[in-house]
Amino acid sequence: MAVLYVSDQQESVDFYVGKLGFKKTADAEMPEGTRWIEVTPPNGQTAMAIHDAAASGKQPGEGAYLTFTCDDIRATVGELRNAGVTVTDPIEAPWGTYAHVEGPDGHRIQIHQK
Repeated sequence: MAVLYVSDQQESVDFYVGKLGFKKTADAEMPEGTRWIEVTPPNGQTAMAIHDAAASGKQPGEGAYLTFTCDDIRATVGELRNAGVTVTDPIEAPWGTYAHVEGPDGHRIQIHQK
């Protein structure tokens, strides 16, 4: 599991679930009014915990650098842009083709074509 420290849990849930198509797999109350929220990518098994940064003494944007795969990067970029996501044009490198997604709090996600 990866932990993303965010300034606004609901905004991040809305982004990952509403725009990237993740599924919310856990949402439980924690002490001091925070929530333990987990989201899982489509067809994925590894969850991400979206955790309140202030409640953990962290800064928004701290956490793992995430990379997900897709079958067709150009189609995926188009779908994400249609959903209102800020995403780079596909970048071709000797090791593969990828794009970067800008998420809430500066979390940058890479999407790599299989």
